[in-house]
Amino acid sequence: MVEMRKDFGKKTIITPLPVVILGTYDENGVPNAMNAAWAGQVDAHQIIVSLSKHKTTDNLLLKNAFTVSFATKDTVTASDYFGIESGKNADKIAKAGFHAVKSEYVDAPVFTEYPLTLECKVVELKPDTDGYLLIGETVNMSADEAILTDGKVDLGKMQPIMFDSAMNKYRVVGEIVADAFKEGMKLK
Repeated sequence: MVEMRKDFGKKTIITPLPVVILGTYDENGVPNAMNAAWAGQVDAHQIIVSLSKHKTTDNLLLKNAFTVSFATKDTVTASDYFGIESGKNADKIAKAGFHAVKSEYVDAPVFTEYPLTLECKVVELKPDTDGYLLIGETVNMSADEAILTDGKVDLGKMQPIMFDSAMNKYRVVGEIVADAFKEGMKLK
């Protein structure tokens, strides 16, 4: 039996897309949080994020530092809010009831409600056709001990969410289905 496929034309879906919250300070030291779903890891110590022009891009140019926190099932409401409200119009951190502490490693805020945070310096903020490509280098990763198992981040405990760009929904990530670099050995 031949299965039918449907063509969608020029549509792109890369999955999973982590829901990351970029944390920055403005010129007055006021923390800002922005939801960014177009992010990925470039190598062991670098990330890339696609951004349009925002208060966050102004802050990145000013401070050359940011944090990346990972939205979770427990933080979905505030995390979505951080993407639909502009930091130019509201104190999003106060409105969400979140708390920011200054990173010890970069000039950017760590939001205590997020259990996993990367503290990064800007490597490049490159203009592109739709805004900017942000490349950052991680100088520290901090995690709440509640999400650790044997000293490692446990996504099952963390319950990070991903952006489902096909359905415009958030989904939880976490179920283990196999061991990486071992499962394929069954076919070797």
